[in-house]
Amino acid sequence: MIPKLHYISGGNSPKEQLDNIQKACTSGAELVQLRLKNVSEKKFLKLANDAREITAHYQTRLLINDHYKIAKDVKADGVHLGKKDSCPTIARRYLYTWQIIGGTANTFQDCEILLEKEVDYISLGPFRFTTTKDNLPPVIGLNGYSAIIDALHTETPIIGVGGITTEDVTAILATGISGLAVSEEITRDFNTIRIFNQLLKASSTEEQRYTFE
Repeated sequence: MIPKLHYISGGNSPKEQLDNIQKACTSGAELVQLRLKNVSEKKFLKLANDAREITAHYQTRLLINDHYKIAKDVKADGVHLGKKDSCPTIARRYLYTWQIIGGTANTFQDCEILLEKEVDYISLGPFRFTTTKDNLPPVIGLNGYSAIIDALHTETPIIGVGGITTEDVTAILATGISGLAVSEEITRDFNTIRIFNQLLKASSTEEQRYTFE
């Protein structure tokens, strides 16, 4: 099972990143995606090793953004691949069999391609405008989520991403999205992890109640 809440690490330096990952873990994060662009591979490898130490201590899962070889080196729980990163099929051949692979999608067609490549989850976004990503693709919104989920008919978890706040959770889950990846809102206030988790768990309790009736 892939956790319903993914914290995408924030911070402009390795130190900031590690401080934020530590705070996320102590605040109850079940999964952290380590994401820091524009640093050397050597620096990123050290950061990934340090992040692995922190997350292992708290039994928090760690995904590495983009660098699938580093994900294998540090024995992270998996890798998240953006649209311009490596192909999931190539990464799958390289990684350990137990490591998971997630992919970024912006359209129904993107999702179909990722499903053909047998990713473990799809991160679909952006939900709304966000400053954490350069060259942002078109915003999807609630209507876009509903249309794509309805057309896909897949059991693969679809994770919403992009400028999501605690106030959006109920409406997003109603579209059929199964989880959320959040950076800005959590980095601003790590107490929101508890709120996100409560809202996400409330939705799964509702689903179970409905299923057993």
